[in-house]
Amino acid sequence: MPDTHILPQAAHKPRLAWILLGGLVLFGLVLVVGTVARIHARHQLHAVNVAALVPTVTIVHPGGHAVDTLVLPAVLEAWYSAPVYARTNGYLRRWYVDIGQKVDEGQLLAEIDTPDVDLQLAAARAALGTRTAQRDLARITSRRWDRLIAQNAVSQQETDERRGNFAASEAARHEAAADVERFETLSGFKRIIAPFSGVVTSRATDIGALIVAGTAASQPLFTVSDVKRLRLYVRVPQAYAARMHDGFVAQFTVPDYRDRKFEARLLHSADAVDSRSGTMLVQLVYDNTENLLKPGAYAQVIFTFRGPGPQAPPSVRIPASCLLFRRDRTTVALVDDDNHVRIKPVSILTDFGTELEVTGLAPQSRIINTPPDDISQGDPVRPHEDGHAS
Repeated sequence: MPDTHILPQAAHKPRLAWILLGGLVLFGLVLVVGTVARIHARHQLHAVNVAALVPTVTIVHPGGHAVDTLVLPAVLEAWYSAPVYARTNGYLRRWYVDIGQKVDEGQLLAEIDTPDVDLQLAAARAALGTRTAQRDLARITSRRWDRLIAQNAVSQQETDERRGNFAASEAARHEAAADVERFETLSGFKRIIAPFSGVVTSRATDIGALIVAGTAASQPLFTVSDVKRLRLYVRVPQAYAARMHDGFVAQFTVPDYRDRKFEARLLHSADAVDSRSGTMLVQLVYDNTENLLKPGAYAQVIFTFRGPGPQAPPSVRIPASCLLFRRDRTTVALVDDDNHVRIKPVSILTDFGTELEVTGLAPQSRIINTPPDDISQGDPVRPHEDGHAS
């Protein structure tokens, strides 16, 4: 009977040992898994921290020479424009042309009534007649005394006096003749004529108006302009002065033809830069045979350049946001093949606002766009491609 109670207890002991062993194994597995998970998480955290130290940057590639456009204000001026003044005093008798009328060279524009000049001319002619009569009498007398001196009938002194009177009379007659020519010239100014073919662009007188010539307050009676061709004067910045050459074709617009562009050809340039404004004056000409445009009109001239200027160093275009301003120079940040930063100095040729034309970069360069201010040579970065600058 006692043996029947001992056998079941002995059978339970190995079972309990296996249970304990399984628990220990399970605990060990949990411990190992937890340790491995913590180590993995620690490695991940370290990798994240290391990755956080390497900034991600956006890179762009330089662009080539895009079309360079320069827009400048200008004023249209007539090819010829002459204010016509009066050269003699009087009253306007009549005018024959008004503003907007076409005139030919030598055409009569107006007539001036000059009673004072007419009287002075009559007096000068009368004085010329007197001087002519005196000259003729002195000549006859001089010849008579020349014959008498040959017969020893008069003295040499008296003969020389007669010869001198004849010379003086001849000079006085020339003076009177000059006065007549002067007043005849003034009388000829009674006819106001057109200096060249063109259009009357102003008339500042009327019938009966007092005409006073030769004073600072004198106003032109008419203005005649040749508008078959028009001039445009433009002041070009010095940065573009080397690109200006005779024959360069530019476009321009005017407010009264907003949707139309006209072409003008560069005729001459001043070939000198104004030190006060830093600009060079250039002159363009427009063929206005259709008579569409008017002198004095405002215009905007559009200069379009393709490629670099003459003798310009190789250049590329980059966004203005790529610049790094250092103490001694202007630089950009490049990314090399190992994804490290290289600081490269550049020179700015032209500032287009959002873009810059610079030298010192190759077309295949990888440039950091909007680089951090604290970026330094050799810093590791993670590049992100954004495309081309232009």
